[in-house]
Amino acid sequence: MGILNGRVVGFDEQIEGCTAAEIEDFPGATIVPGFIDAHCHTTWWGLGLSAVDMQEARGLNSLYELLETETRRLASEPGVELGAWVKGTGFNHKHHEGQFPDIRRLDELTGDRPLYLRHVSGHLSITNSATLRLAGVFEPGFSDPDGGAVLRDVDGYPTGVIEESAQALIQNLLLPYSVAQIVQALDDATSRYAEQGITSFTEAGIAAGWIGHSPIEVQAYQQAHRDKRLHARAQLMPTLDALHPLSGHATDMHDTGRGRGIDLGIGAGFGNDWLSLGPVKVFMDGSLLGATAAVTEDYCGHPHNSGYLLDDPQTYRERVTDVYRAGWPIALHAIGDAAIDLAAEIIIDCQDRFGRNALPNRIEHFGISRPDQVALIAQAGIAVTPQAGFIGPLGDQFAELVGVEREGWLYRGRTLVDAGVIVAGSSDLPVADNNVRRALQSSVDRKTENGLVLGGPHEGMTPEEALRSYTEWAAIATGTIDSRGTLVRGKLADFVVLSGSPLTSADIGTLDVIATAVDGHFSFDSRTTTN
Repeated sequence: MGILNGRVVGFDEQIEGCTAAEIEDFPGATIVPGFIDAHCHTTWWGLGLSAVDMQEARGLNSLYELLETETRRLASEPGVELGAWVKGTGFNHKHHEGQFPDIRRLDELTGDRPLYLRHVSGHLSITNSATLRLAGVFEPGFSDPDGGAVLRDVDGYPTGVIEESAQALIQNLLLPYSVAQIVQALDDATSRYAEQGITSFTEAGIAAGWIGHSPIEVQAYQQAHRDKRLHARAQLMPTLDALHPLSGHATDMHDTGRGRGIDLGIGAGFGNDWLSLGPVKVFMDGSLLGATAAVTEDYCGHPHNSGYLLDDPQTYRERVTDVYRAGWPIALHAIGDAAIDLAAEIIIDCQDRFGRNALPNRIEHFGISRPDQVALIAQAGIAVTPQAGFIGPLGDQFAELVGVEREGWLYRGRTLVDAGVIVAGSSDLPVADNNVRRALQSSVDRKTENGLVLGGPHEGMTPEEALRSYTEWAAIATGTIDSRGTLVRGKLADFVVLSGSPLTSADIGTLDVIATAVDGHFSFDSRTTTN
Protein backbone atom coordinates (compact mmCIF):
# COMPACT_ATOMS: atom_id res chain seq x y z
CA MET A 1 0.00 0.00 0.00
CA GLY A 2 1.42 3.35 -1.05
CA ILE A 3 0.69 6.46 1.02
CA LEU A 4 1.36 10.07 0.09
CA ASN A 5 0.28 13.15 2.05
CA GLY A 6 -2.03 11.11 4.24
CA ARG A 7 -3.89 9.43 1.37
CA VAL A 8 -3.75 5.98 -0.19
CA VAL A 9 -2.24 6.27 -3.68
CA GLY A 10 -2.28 2.63 -4.72
CA PHE A 11 -1.63 -1.03 -4.04
CA ASP A 12 0.76 -3.67 -5.32
CA GLU A 13 1.28 -3.28 -9.07
CA GLN A 14 -0.21 0.23 -8.96
CA ILE A 15 2.89 1.45 -7.14
CA GLU A 16 5.52 -0.67 -8.84
CA GLY A 17 8.60 1.39 -9.62
CA CYS A 18 7.81 4.03 -7.02
CA THR A 19 10.35 4.97 -4.40
CA ALA A 20 9.47 5.59 -0.78
CA ALA A 21 10.85 7.80 1.95
CA GLU A 22 9.92 5.15 4.50
CA ILE A 23 8.95 1.49 4.27
CA GLU A 24 7.07 -0.42 6.98
CA ASP A 25 6.75 -4.19 6.86
CA PHE A 26 4.43 -6.34 8.98
CA PRO A 27 5.17 -9.99 8.18
CA GLY A 28 2.20 -12.29 8.74
CA ALA A 29 -0.09 -9.45 9.86
CA THR A 30 -3.41 -8.31 8.40
CA ILE A 31 -4.25 -4.71 7.54
CA VAL A 32 -7.87 -3.55 7.72
CA PRO A 33 -9.48 -0.11 7.47
CA GLY A 34 -9.34 1.99 10.64
CA PHE A 35 -12.13 1.19 13.07
CA ILE A 36 -14.92 3.76 13.41
CA ASP A 37 -16.78 3.94 16.73
CA ALA A 38 -20.05 5.51 15.62
CA HIS A 39 -21.40 6.29 19.10
CA CYS A 40 -19.30 6.90 22.21
CA HIS A 41 -18.77 9.42 25.00
CA THR A 42 -15.12 10.38 24.85
CA THR A 43 -14.94 13.33 27.23
CA TRP A 44 -17.08 11.55 29.82
CA TRP A 45 -14.82 8.49 29.66
CA GLY A 46 -11.63 10.53 29.65
CA LEU A 47 -12.69 12.48 32.73
CA GLY A 48 -13.65 9.22 34.43
CA LEU A 49 -10.18 7.74 34.02
CA SER A 50 -9.13 9.61 37.16
CA ALA A 51 -12.24 8.56 39.13
CA VAL A 52 -12.65 5.51 41.35
CA ASP A 53 -13.21 2.49 39.10
CA MET A 54 -16.09 0.56 40.62
CA GLN A 55 -16.33 -2.15 37.96
CA GLU A 56 -14.20 -4.64 39.85
CA ALA A 57 -15.98 -4.22 43.20
CA ARG A 58 -18.02 -7.25 44.20
CA GLY A 59 -20.50 -6.66 47.02
CA LEU A 60 -21.38 -3.34 48.59
CA ASN A 61 -18.80 -3.73 51.36
CA SER A 62 -16.09 -3.84 48.71
CA LEU A 63 -17.53 -0.71 47.14
CA TYR A 64 -17.68 1.09 50.47
CA GLU A 65 -14.00 0.26 51.07
CA LEU A 66 -13.06 1.85 47.74
CA LEU A 67 -14.98 5.01 48.58
CA GLU A 68 -13.55 5.19 52.10
CA THR A 69 -10.03 4.90 50.69
CA GLU A 70 -10.69 7.66 48.17
CA THR A 71 -12.21 9.94 50.80
CA ARG A 72 -9.16 9.48 53.04
CA ARG A 73 -6.83 10.15 50.11
CA LEU A 74 -8.58 13.44 49.36
CA ALA A 75 -8.40 14.43 53.02
CA SER A 76 -4.67 13.71 53.31
CA GLU A 77 -3.33 14.80 49.92
CA PRO A 78 -1.71 18.25 49.96
CA GLY A 79 -3.40 20.89 47.84
CA VAL A 80 -6.77 19.12 47.60
CA GLU A 81 -9.64 21.44 48.44
CA LEU A 82 -11.91 20.65 51.37
CA GLY A 83 -14.88 20.52 49.03
CA ALA A 84 -13.20 18.21 46.48
CA TRP A 85 -15.59 15.67 45.00
CA VAL A 86 -15.48 11.93 45.53
CA LYS A 87 -16.08 10.54 42.04
CA GLY A 88 -16.61 7.01 40.82
CA THR A 89 -17.52 5.37 37.55
CA GLY A 90 -18.68 1.99 36.27
CA PHE A 91 -21.14 0.93 39.00
CA ASN A 92 -23.32 -2.02 38.00
CA HIS A 93 -25.86 -3.35 40.47
CA LYS A 94 -25.46 -6.90 39.07
CA HIS A 95 -22.15 -7.09 40.97
CA HIS A 96 -23.94 -6.31 44.24
CA GLU A 97 -26.85 -8.78 44.17
CA GLY A 98 -29.01 -6.16 42.49
CA GLN A 99 -28.58 -3.69 45.33
CA PHE A 100 -27.61 -0.03 45.31
CA PRO A 101 -25.51 1.66 48.02
CA ASP A 102 -27.29 2.80 51.16
CA ILE A 103 -27.28 6.61 51.24
CA ARG A 104 -26.83 6.65 55.01
CA ARG A 105 -23.68 4.55 54.71
CA LEU A 106 -22.46 6.85 51.94
CA ASP A 107 -23.09 9.83 54.22
CA GLU A 108 -21.00 8.20 56.97
CA LEU A 109 -18.11 7.60 54.57
CA THR A 110 -18.03 10.93 52.76
CA GLY A 111 -19.43 13.41 55.30
CA ASP A 112 -19.81 16.85 53.76
CA ARG A 113 -17.84 16.02 50.62
CA PRO A 114 -19.95 15.93 47.46
CA LEU A 115 -20.23 12.51 45.86
CA TYR A 116 -20.91 11.56 42.23
CA LEU A 117 -20.99 7.90 41.23
CA ARG A 118 -21.91 7.08 37.62
CA HIS A 119 -23.86 3.94 36.82
CA VAL A 120 -22.42 1.93 33.95
CA SER A 121 -25.53 2.70 31.86
CA GLY A 122 -24.94 6.45 32.10
CA HIS A 123 -28.64 6.90 32.82
CA LEU A 124 -28.38 6.65 36.60
CA SER A 125 -26.16 8.30 39.18
CA ILE A 126 -25.67 7.74 42.89
CA THR A 127 -24.91 10.46 45.38
CA ASN A 128 -25.06 11.40 49.06
CA SER A 129 -27.12 13.77 51.19
CA ALA A 130 -24.48 16.52 51.09
CA THR A 131 -24.70 16.68 47.31
CA LEU A 132 -28.49 16.54 47.26
CA ARG A 133 -28.48 19.45 49.71
CA LEU A 134 -26.26 21.47 47.37
CA ALA A 135 -28.61 20.61 44.50
CA GLY A 136 -31.64 21.93 46.40
CA VAL A 137 -33.42 18.60 46.69
CA PHE A 138 -34.30 19.23 50.34
CA GLU A 139 -35.67 22.71 49.67
CA PRO A 140 -39.44 23.23 50.16
CA GLY A 141 -41.34 22.86 46.93
CA PHE A 142 -38.67 20.84 45.15
CA SER A 143 -40.07 18.64 42.40
CA ASP A 144 -38.44 16.20 40.00
CA PRO A 145 -37.46 17.65 36.63
CA ASP A 146 -39.26 16.45 33.52
CA GLY A 147 -37.80 13.23 32.22
CA GLY A 148 -36.05 12.24 35.43
CA ALA A 149 -36.45 11.46 39.10
CA VAL A 150 -34.73 11.58 42.48
CA LEU A 151 -35.74 8.19 43.84
CA ARG A 152 -37.03 8.01 47.41
CA ASP A 153 -37.66 5.30 50.00
CA VAL A 154 -41.01 4.46 51.58
CA ASP A 155 -40.51 7.30 54.08
CA GLY A 156 -39.87 9.84 51.34
CA TYR A 157 -36.13 10.24 51.97
CA PRO A 158 -33.92 10.19 48.86
CA THR A 159 -32.16 6.88 48.24
CA GLY A 160 -29.29 8.63 46.51
CA VAL A 161 -30.23 7.16 43.13
CA ILE A 162 -30.96 9.73 40.44
CA GLU A 163 -32.50 8.80 37.11
CA GLU A 164 -32.15 10.24 33.63
CA SER A 165 -32.47 14.04 33.24
CA ALA A 166 -32.46 14.53 37.02
CA GLN A 167 -28.74 13.81 36.82
CA ALA A 168 -28.36 17.38 35.61
CA LEU A 169 -29.03 18.45 39.21
CA ILE A 170 -25.64 16.96 40.10
CA GLN A 171 -23.86 17.60 36.82
CA ASN A 172 -24.75 21.30 37.01
CA LEU A 173 -22.76 21.56 40.22
CA LEU A 174 -19.67 20.47 38.29
CA LEU A 175 -20.25 22.40 35.06
CA PRO A 176 -18.74 23.86 33.12
CA TYR A 177 -15.54 21.90 32.86
CA SER A 178 -12.64 24.02 31.67
CA VAL A 179 -11.23 23.69 28.17
CA ALA A 180 -7.95 22.51 29.73
CA GLN A 181 -9.75 19.72 31.61
CA ILE A 182 -11.57 18.56 28.49
CA VAL A 183 -8.39 18.66 26.40
CA GLN A 184 -6.66 16.45 28.98
CA ALA A 185 -9.62 14.06 28.93
CA LEU A 186 -9.53 13.90 25.12
CA ASP A 187 -5.79 13.25 25.13
CA ASP A 188 -6.15 10.48 27.71
CA ALA A 189 -9.15 8.90 25.96
CA THR A 190 -8.07 9.04 22.32
CA SER A 191 -4.57 7.77 23.02
CA ARG A 192 -6.34 4.67 24.35
CA TYR A 193 -8.61 4.66 21.27
CA ALA A 194 -5.48 4.32 19.14
CA GLU A 195 -4.47 1.24 21.13
CA GLN A 196 -7.80 -0.33 20.12
CA GLY A 197 -7.41 0.49 16.43
CA ILE A 198 -9.98 3.30 16.48
CA THR A 199 -9.18 6.03 13.97
CA SER A 200 -12.55 7.88 13.93
CA PHE A 201 -15.36 8.30 16.42
CA THR A 202 -18.65 10.10 16.86
CA GLU A 203 -19.10 11.91 20.15
CA ALA A 204 -22.76 11.31 20.99
CA GLY A 205 -23.71 14.61 22.60
CA ILE A 206 -21.83 17.79 23.41
CA ALA A 207 -22.39 21.29 24.79
CA ALA A 208 -25.66 20.93 26.72
CA GLY A 209 -27.95 18.60 28.66
CA TRP A 210 -26.63 16.17 31.23
CA ILE A 211 -24.26 14.71 28.63
CA GLY A 212 -22.49 17.99 27.80
CA HIS A 213 -19.43 19.27 29.65
CA SER A 214 -19.17 22.89 28.54
CA PRO A 215 -21.15 25.28 26.34
CA ILE A 216 -17.89 25.84 24.43
CA GLU A 217 -17.01 22.16 24.11
CA VAL A 218 -16.11 22.45 20.41
CA GLN A 219 -13.34 24.85 21.40
CA ALA A 220 -11.79 22.13 23.54
CA TYR A 221 -11.76 19.74 20.59
CA GLN A 222 -10.17 22.40 18.40
CA GLN A 223 -7.53 23.05 21.04
CA ALA A 224 -6.81 19.35 21.40
CA HIS A 225 -6.37 19.04 17.64
CA ARG A 226 -4.08 22.07 17.46
CA ASP A 227 -1.97 20.71 20.30
CA LYS A 228 -1.78 17.25 18.65
CA ARG A 229 -3.60 15.75 21.61
CA LEU A 230 -6.53 14.42 19.57
CA HIS A 231 -5.43 10.98 18.37
CA ALA A 232 -8.51 10.02 16.33
CA ARG A 233 -10.85 11.90 14.03
CA ALA A 234 -13.90 13.31 15.82
CA GLN A 235 -17.44 13.91 14.64
CA LEU A 236 -19.41 15.88 17.24
CA MET A 237 -23.16 15.63 17.80
CA PRO A 238 -24.61 18.78 19.38
CA THR A 239 -27.42 17.95 21.75
CA LEU A 240 -30.90 19.25 21.02
CA ASP A 241 -30.71 21.56 24.03
CA ALA A 242 -27.63 23.26 22.57
CA LEU A 243 -29.63 24.55 19.59
CA HIS A 244 -31.84 27.60 19.72
CA PRO A 245 -34.51 29.21 17.54
CA LEU A 246 -33.21 30.74 14.32
CA SER A 247 -34.82 32.93 11.72
CA GLY A 248 -33.77 33.74 8.18
CA HIS A 249 -35.14 34.72 4.81
CA ALA A 250 -38.69 33.54 4.23
CA THR A 251 -37.52 31.20 1.47
CA ASP A 252 -35.10 29.42 3.76
CA MET A 253 -35.83 26.50 6.09
CA HIS A 254 -38.40 25.12 3.69
CA ASP A 255 -40.17 28.41 3.13
CA THR A 256 -40.77 29.14 6.80
CA GLY A 257 -37.68 31.18 7.62
CA ARG A 258 -37.75 29.52 11.05
CA GLY A 259 -35.98 26.59 12.65
CA ARG A 260 -33.54 25.59 15.37
CA GLY A 261 -29.78 25.59 15.04
CA ILE A 262 -26.59 27.36 16.01
CA ASP A 263 -25.39 30.78 14.93
CA LEU A 264 -24.04 31.72 11.49
CA GLY A 265 -26.01 28.93 9.84
CA ILE A 266 -23.36 26.37 10.77
CA GLY A 267 -24.66 22.83 10.40
CA ALA A 268 -23.80 19.16 10.13
CA GLY A 269 -20.74 18.43 8.03
CA PHE A 270 -19.06 21.71 8.96
CA GLY A 271 -15.38 21.16 9.69
CA ASN A 272 -12.63 19.05 8.18
CA ASP A 273 -11.40 15.46 8.08
CA TRP A 274 -10.19 15.69 11.68
CA LEU A 275 -13.02 17.54 13.36
CA SER A 276 -16.57 18.07 12.12
CA LEU A 277 -20.16 18.44 13.25
CA GLY A 278 -22.53 15.50 12.98
CA PRO A 279 -26.28 15.06 13.48
CA VAL A 280 -28.22 16.54 16.38
CA LYS A 281 -28.42 14.13 19.32
CA VAL A 282 -31.84 13.76 20.94
CA PHE A 283 -32.48 11.66 24.06
CA MET A 284 -35.94 10.10 23.81
CA ASP A 285 -35.94 7.44 26.52
CA GLY A 286 -33.75 5.97 29.21
CA SER A 287 -31.70 2.81 29.58
CA LEU A 288 -32.45 -0.88 29.50
CA LEU A 289 -30.32 -1.62 32.58
CA GLY A 290 -32.22 0.98 34.57
CA ALA A 291 -35.58 -0.24 33.20
CA THR A 292 -36.29 3.32 32.07
CA ALA A 293 -36.21 2.70 28.30
CA ALA A 294 -39.76 3.15 26.94
CA VAL A 295 -41.24 -0.24 25.98
CA THR A 296 -44.71 -1.37 24.95
CA GLU A 297 -44.82 -4.23 27.47
CA ASP A 298 -43.74 -4.12 31.12
CA TYR A 299 -40.27 -5.27 32.12
CA CYS A 300 -40.08 -8.75 33.62
CA GLY A 301 -39.88 -8.52 37.39
CA HIS A 302 -40.99 -4.88 37.25
CA PRO A 303 -44.79 -4.90 37.24
CA HIS A 304 -46.44 -1.72 35.97
CA ASN A 305 -43.09 -0.43 34.73
CA SER A 306 -42.72 0.10 31.00
CA GLY A 307 -40.11 2.87 31.25
CA TYR A 308 -40.84 6.34 29.97
CA LEU A 309 -40.11 8.97 27.36
CA LEU A 310 -38.02 11.85 28.64
CA ASP A 311 -40.40 14.46 27.24
CA ASP A 312 -43.87 14.82 25.78
CA PRO A 313 -44.18 13.19 22.31
CA GLN A 314 -45.61 16.33 20.73
CA THR A 315 -42.75 18.39 22.12
CA TYR A 316 -40.30 15.99 20.45
CA ARG A 317 -42.19 16.24 17.17
CA GLU A 318 -42.13 20.02 17.18
CA ARG A 319 -38.54 20.59 18.35
CA VAL A 320 -36.96 17.89 16.21
CA THR A 321 -38.90 19.04 13.16
CA ASP A 322 -37.62 22.58 13.75
CA VAL A 323 -34.06 21.24 13.81
CA TYR A 324 -34.55 19.14 10.71
CA ARG A 325 -36.19 21.97 8.78
CA ALA A 326 -33.08 24.05 9.47
CA GLY A 327 -30.96 21.43 7.68
CA TRP A 328 -29.73 19.26 10.54
CA PRO A 329 -29.82 15.45 10.26
CA ILE A 330 -31.00 13.81 13.47
CA ALA A 331 -29.78 10.99 15.69
CA LEU A 332 -32.53 9.93 18.08
CA HIS A 333 -31.61 7.90 21.16
CA ALA A 334 -34.31 5.23 21.32
CA ILE A 335 -33.70 1.95 23.14
CA GLY A 336 -37.18 0.63 23.92
CA ASP A 337 -39.63 -0.30 21.17
CA ALA A 338 -42.09 2.40 22.26
CA ALA A 339 -39.38 5.03 21.86
CA ILE A 340 -38.37 3.50 18.51
CA ASP A 341 -41.98 3.91 17.34
CA LEU A 342 -41.82 7.64 17.99
CA ALA A 343 -38.29 8.03 16.61
CA ALA A 344 -39.19 6.28 13.36
CA GLU A 345 -42.37 8.32 13.03
CA ILE A 346 -40.50 11.62 13.44
CA ILE A 347 -37.65 10.73 11.05
CA ILE A 348 -39.93 9.37 8.34
CA ASP A 349 -42.24 12.39 8.60
CA CYS A 350 -39.27 14.77 8.29
CA GLN A 351 -37.82 12.86 5.35
CA ASP A 352 -41.16 12.79 3.56
CA ARG A 353 -41.80 16.50 4.09
CA PHE A 354 -38.33 17.97 3.69
CA GLY A 355 -36.17 15.34 1.98
CA ARG A 356 -32.77 14.19 3.21
CA ASN A 357 -30.24 16.45 4.91
CA ALA A 358 -26.44 16.41 4.70
CA LEU A 359 -25.84 13.16 6.64
CA PRO A 360 -27.93 10.01 7.22
CA ASN A 361 -30.60 10.09 9.90
CA ARG A 362 -30.04 7.60 12.69
CA ILE A 363 -31.64 5.78 15.59
CA GLU A 364 -29.10 5.35 18.36
CA HIS A 365 -29.00 1.94 20.08
CA PHE A 366 -32.20 0.45 18.58
CA GLY A 367 -32.05 -1.81 21.62
CA ILE A 368 -35.44 -3.58 21.74
CA SER A 369 -36.85 -3.62 18.22
CA ARG A 370 -39.90 -5.47 16.98
CA PRO A 371 -39.84 -7.20 13.56
CA ASP A 372 -42.19 -4.60 12.04
CA GLN A 373 -39.82 -1.83 13.14
CA VAL A 374 -36.86 -3.48 11.41
CA ALA A 375 -38.74 -3.54 8.11
CA LEU A 376 -39.91 0.05 8.54
CA ILE A 377 -36.50 1.59 9.15
CA ALA A 378 -34.93 -0.47 6.37
CA GLN A 379 -37.46 0.92 3.92
CA ALA A 380 -36.85 4.46 5.21
CA GLY A 381 -33.06 4.18 4.91
CA ILE A 382 -32.48 5.00 8.58
CA ALA A 383 -29.11 3.95 10.02
CA VAL A 384 -28.87 2.31 13.45
CA THR A 385 -26.08 1.98 16.01
CA PRO A 386 -26.59 -1.14 18.14
CA GLN A 387 -23.83 -2.11 20.55
CA ALA A 388 -22.59 -5.68 20.07
CA GLY A 389 -20.10 -4.99 22.85
CA PHE A 390 -23.00 -4.97 25.33
CA ILE A 391 -23.80 -8.62 24.69
CA GLY A 392 -21.01 -10.20 26.75
CA PRO A 393 -21.04 -8.12 29.96
CA LEU A 394 -24.68 -6.98 29.95
CA GLY A 395 -26.62 -9.46 27.81
CA ASP A 396 -27.77 -11.68 30.68
CA GLN A 397 -29.26 -8.68 32.48
CA PHE A 398 -30.98 -7.55 29.28
CA ALA A 399 -32.48 -10.99 28.66
CA GLU A 400 -33.81 -11.21 32.21
CA LEU A 401 -35.48 -7.82 31.91
CA VAL A 402 -37.31 -8.52 28.64
CA GLY A 403 -38.04 -12.25 28.96
CA VAL A 404 -37.84 -15.10 26.49
CA GLU A 405 -40.46 -13.77 24.08
CA ARG A 406 -38.60 -10.49 23.51
CA GLU A 407 -35.03 -11.73 23.83
CA GLY A 408 -34.70 -12.00 20.04
CA TRP A 409 -35.45 -8.28 19.73
CA LEU A 410 -32.34 -7.28 21.68
CA TYR A 411 -29.50 -5.46 19.89
CA ARG A 412 -30.09 -7.31 16.66
CA GLY A 413 -27.43 -8.28 14.15
CA ARG A 414 -28.25 -10.65 11.29
CA THR A 415 -31.90 -9.55 11.14
CA LEU A 416 -30.82 -5.97 10.45
CA VAL A 417 -28.27 -6.98 7.82
CA ASP A 418 -30.74 -9.22 5.99
CA ALA A 419 -33.31 -6.42 5.96
CA GLY A 420 -30.81 -4.03 4.37
CA VAL A 421 -30.44 -1.73 7.38
CA ILE A 422 -27.22 0.30 7.69
CA VAL A 423 -25.63 -1.09 10.87
CA ALA A 424 -22.89 1.08 12.38
CA GLY A 425 -20.64 -0.49 15.00
CA SER A 426 -20.32 1.42 18.25
CA SER A 427 -19.35 0.97 21.89
CA ASP A 428 -21.38 3.59 23.79
CA LEU A 429 -18.20 3.88 25.87
CA PRO A 430 -18.06 3.94 28.88
CA VAL A 431 -21.21 1.82 29.14
CA ALA A 432 -19.14 -1.00 27.63
CA ASP A 433 -15.46 -1.01 26.76
CA ASN A 434 -14.31 -0.08 23.27
CA ASN A 435 -12.33 -3.21 22.49
CA VAL A 436 -13.48 -3.48 18.87
CA ARG A 437 -12.08 -6.98 18.41
CA ARG A 438 -14.25 -8.30 21.25
CA ALA A 439 -17.24 -6.45 19.81
CA LEU A 440 -16.60 -8.07 16.41
CA GLN A 441 -16.54 -11.50 18.03
CA SER A 442 -19.75 -10.70 19.91
CA SER A 443 -21.37 -9.70 16.62
CA VAL A 444 -20.53 -13.18 15.33
CA ASP A 445 -21.24 -15.47 18.32
CA ARG A 446 -23.52 -13.23 20.48
CA LYS A 447 -22.46 -15.04 23.67
CA THR A 448 -23.20 -13.54 27.08
CA GLU A 449 -21.03 -14.06 30.16
CA ASN A 450 -23.29 -16.92 31.25
CA GLY A 451 -23.17 -18.63 27.85
CA LEU A 452 -26.53 -17.52 26.48
CA VAL A 453 -26.51 -16.92 22.72
CA LEU A 454 -28.54 -13.72 22.69
CA GLY A 455 -31.37 -14.01 20.18
CA GLY A 456 -30.15 -17.41 19.03
CA PRO A 457 -27.32 -18.38 16.65
CA HIS A 458 -29.27 -17.17 13.60
CA GLU A 459 -28.81 -13.57 14.82
CA GLY A 460 -25.02 -13.67 14.46
CA MET A 461 -23.27 -11.80 11.66
CA THR A 462 -20.53 -13.25 9.50
CA PRO A 463 -17.02 -12.06 10.38
CA GLU A 464 -16.96 -9.94 7.22
CA GLU A 465 -20.25 -8.26 8.09
CA ALA A 466 -19.02 -7.61 11.63
CA LEU A 467 -15.87 -5.99 10.24
CA ARG A 468 -17.87 -3.88 7.78
CA SER A 469 -20.07 -2.63 10.64
CA TYR A 470 -17.02 -0.98 12.24
CA THR A 471 -15.55 0.25 8.95
CA GLU A 472 -17.53 0.68 5.74
CA TRP A 473 -21.03 0.71 7.23
CA ALA A 474 -20.02 3.00 10.10
CA ALA A 475 -18.58 5.39 7.51
CA ILE A 476 -21.86 5.33 5.58
CA ALA A 477 -23.85 5.99 8.76
CA THR A 478 -21.61 8.91 9.73
CA GLY A 479 -21.66 10.37 6.23
CA THR A 480 -17.90 9.96 5.80
CA ILE A 481 -17.74 7.08 3.31
CA ASP A 482 -16.14 9.33 0.68
CA SER A 483 -13.00 9.61 2.77
CA ARG A 484 -12.79 6.57 5.05
CA GLY A 485 -14.24 3.16 5.90
CA THR A 486 -12.46 1.28 3.11
CA LEU A 487 -8.89 1.21 1.83
CA VAL A 488 -8.99 2.38 -1.78
CA ARG A 489 -7.01 4.88 -3.84
CA GLY A 490 -7.70 8.47 -2.83
CA LYS A 491 -9.10 7.76 0.63
CA LEU A 492 -7.51 8.68 3.93
CA ALA A 493 -4.70 6.37 4.99
CA ASP A 494 -6.40 5.26 8.21
CA PHE A 495 -5.75 1.60 8.97
CA VAL A 496 -5.18 -1.01 11.66
CA VAL A 497 -2.52 -3.71 11.64
CA LEU A 498 -3.81 -6.86 13.35
CA SER A 499 -1.90 -9.97 14.35
CA GLY A 500 -4.22 -12.10 12.20
CA SER A 501 -7.25 -11.93 9.97
CA PRO A 502 -10.62 -11.17 11.59
CA LEU A 503 -12.23 -13.07 8.70
CA THR A 504 -10.60 -16.40 9.56
CA SER A 505 -9.69 -16.18 13.25
CA ALA A 506 -11.39 -18.66 15.57
CA ASP A 507 -11.76 -15.83 18.10
CA ILE A 508 -11.44 -12.29 16.77
CA GLY A 509 -11.20 -11.01 20.33
CA THR A 510 -7.80 -12.66 20.80
CA LEU A 511 -6.17 -10.76 17.93
CA ASP A 512 -3.65 -8.10 18.89
CA VAL A 513 -3.52 -4.56 17.56
CA ILE A 514 0.05 -4.23 16.32
CA ALA A 515 -0.31 -0.67 15.06
CA THR A 516 -2.87 2.00 14.22
CA ALA A 517 -2.36 4.72 11.63
CA VAL A 518 -4.22 7.96 10.98
CA ASP A 519 -3.20 9.92 7.87
CA GLY A 520 -0.55 7.27 7.38
CA HIS A 521 1.16 8.21 10.65
CA PHE A 522 1.15 5.79 13.55
CA SER A 523 -1.08 6.89 16.42
CA PHE A 524 -0.14 3.63 18.12
CA ASP A 525 2.72 1.24 17.40
CA SER A 526 3.25 -1.72 19.71
CA ARG A 527 6.73 -2.23 18.27
CA THR A 528 7.91 0.98 19.89
CA THR A 529 5.57 1.12 22.90
CA THR A 530 6.83 -0.03 26.29
CA ASN A 531 4.52 -0.82 29.19
